[in-house]
Amino acid sequence: MSSDSDRECPLDGDPHQQEMVPSKKSAVLVDGVVLNGPTTDAKAGEKFVEEACRLIMEEVVLKATDVSEKVCEWRPPEQLKQLLDLDMRNTGEPHHRLLELCRDVIRYSVKTNHPRFFNQLYAGLDYYSLVARFMTEALNPSVYTYEVSPVFLLVEEAVLKKMIEFIGWKEGDGIFNPGGSVSNMYAMNLARYKYCPDIKEKGLSGLPRLILFTSAECHYSMKKAASFLGIGTENVCFVETDGRGKMIPEELEKQIWQARKEGAAPFLVCATSGTTVLGAFDPLDEIADICERHGLWLHVDASWGGSALMSRKHRKLLRGIHRADSVAWNPHKMLMAGIQCCALLVKDKSDLLKKCYSAKASYLFQQDKFYDVSYDTGDKSIQCSRRPDAFKFWMTWKALGTLGLEERVNRALALSRYLVEEIKKREGFKLLLEPEYANICFWYIPPSLREMEEGPEFWEKLNVQPGLRLISYTCVSAFLSGARARDLTNNQRWPQPLRSG
Repeated sequence: MSSDSDRECPLDGDPHQQEMVPSKKSAVLVDGVVLNGPTTDAKAGEKFVEEACRLIMEEVVLKATDVSEKVCEWRPPEQLKQLLDLDMRNTGEPHHRLLELCRDVIRYSVKTNHPRFFNQLYAGLDYYSLVARFMTEALNPSVYTYEVSPVFLLVEEAVLKKMIEFIGWKEGDGIFNPGGSVSNMYAMNLARYKYCPDIKEKGLSGLPRLILFTSAECHYSMKKAASFLGIGTENVCFVETDGRGKMIPEELEKQIWQARKEGAAPFLVCATSGTTVLGAFDPLDEIADICERHGLWLHVDASWGGSALMSRKHRKLLRGIHRADSVAWNPHKMLMAGIQCCALLVKDKSDLLKKCYSAKASYLFQQDKFYDVSYDTGDKSIQCSRRPDAFKFWMTWKALGTLGLEERVNRALALSRYLVEEIKKREGFKLLLEPEYANICFWYIPPSLREMEEGPEFWEKLNVQPGLRLISYTCVSAFLSGARARDLTNNQRWPQPLRSG
């Protein structure tokens, strides 16, 4: 017979960590493990979630627009290691200590939603996207089959369809994935598969020397993708750009002919819509003409500039994008869907994505399910588990509508124009070029050089000044830029801008 004390024996320690042990009579024991116990204290866990959410609301969300708060309580790495309790121990820690750790994490992290946080390509807080992230984190779905993620697969389908519409295609395909760099890699691999379908089974050994072309101002992910896919960085041809950082079509065609003359096999051209530093948009129509003549896949990396498609005023920057075979577009940048939210869109509607990436895992993608298995999209991804990233963008789009997203783009570019005019008025600031997007590049000229005539000696002295480089400032979001514009209007101290080499 078991006593009452046998049936319920709280473990020593913090009450939040106590676990309930079944009676000896009812316990199921296998290999020394009680299978029907212990279980965590659900009430304590719920209370911890509630208190942690309150902390997030107070310390992150409510302070998001408070300019009196610091962007970051900056500490050097070794000092921060001492301030944070980073060690993992054999036994769990009490909830009050975990909440202290949560507070420290927030305190010493960069507040990317702060009005004075400046990053190259993202900033600000979208409340609807944040709620969507709370929901998906709590539900913890994986988007590969309809049966396990019905709502989120339908959401992704709806968002992709709408993005395809804005590109100007009548139909297409696509997938959300972890970042623009991965989208570019997907596209490169897809173009190679289209050029040589046998590569999926036979590998690289039987292929000619494949070569691809991209702008000298392209994102560095093109080299990474070529390295990762076994194409090789030496087979990435960087095409010369003009004074505004745009690919020169005539130079592209010259390089294609030269590659063919050398016995190489061109298969892909990657154009850029919104380069990282100058914000340049390659001439897509002219590049598309060349790709059609030579039978090359045209991929457009619009990770940064794709959001201009939402604006009737500014979508002309991407004139000709409808002629692309694939497009990378990141709503987590100017449209402020929380990181990460990145899509690869493909014009092909013949299931090319699935043909390229499918492994036909029979235990997961059975063809005799009780619903339309075309909704099981996991076989066109290089991942198995995949986050429902489209849901963040969908929630924001539902909340703001297309017109609201358009306003977000228009406002960011209007604020960029405002900043340009302010730079022109201020002594010691030299605009590099008139921007066509949200990137504003300028030099700060120190007082010691302001009377000096521009020439080789001037630029040499400017370049060797400690901490001086070309400054590339980007107006990313209406929320962020609005606060900055107020600073400028009120003639407050000129803020420290983002510096990029």
